[in-house]
Amino acid sequence: MSLDQPSAPEQHSLLEDLQALLSATLLIALAINLYKSAGLLTGGTAGLGFLLAYATPVSFGAGYFLINLPFYILAFQRMGWPFTLRTLCAVSLVSLLVELSGHWLQFSLLQPAYAAVLGGILMGVGMLMLFRHRASLGGVNLLVLYLQDRFGWSAGRVQMLIDCLILLAASAVVGLQALLLSVLGAVVLNLVLAFNHKAGRYTAIS
Repeated sequence: MSLDQPSAPEQHSLLEDLQALLSATLLIALAINLYKSAGLLTGGTAGLGFLLAYATPVSFGAGYFLINLPFYILAFQRMGWPFTLRTLCAVSLVSLLVELSGHWLQFSLLQPAYAAVLGGILMGVGMLMLFRHRASLGGVNLLVLYLQDRFGWSAGRVQMLIDCLILLAASAVVGLQALLLSVLGAVVLNLVLAFNHKAGRYTAIS
């Protein structure tokens, strides 16, 4: 084989996909509980889940799961059924783990700015793991991944724009300080994606 010929991408094993799915959803569920405890929001369909939970009796887990249902059509049409199935598993696990974490974890002291930054990092790392194993958190994640695959647009930058628009829409639900800290968390999250999720940088496939 010629040295100039590119090698085939490495294939993730089933065990690698499963550990990434579980690790990522645990990190994301922890980030969401940090935000909930600090009275903050985030972007994407998770942000819409927060808005629903803050404004209605519907729990975050149930609302987040239901909001994502229409986006599976886009996932199947654009990404195929393996990606759609992994995304369905990720969304379902996050919904379940967020609800269960309330019984496992409580914060007696939580500084909101710290929660915003740490939550953004945890969620960004979790989403990065899902992206690299051909899964997502549904909703906006599906849209930005499609736009990156189709047009080469940065997933992190596009998601940052959409997240900020969602957070601005939350101004009627949370106070100004919580809104500004939520924007900070969204910026941190999307910087993690922008610096680490670039087309061609990670070539292994699931």
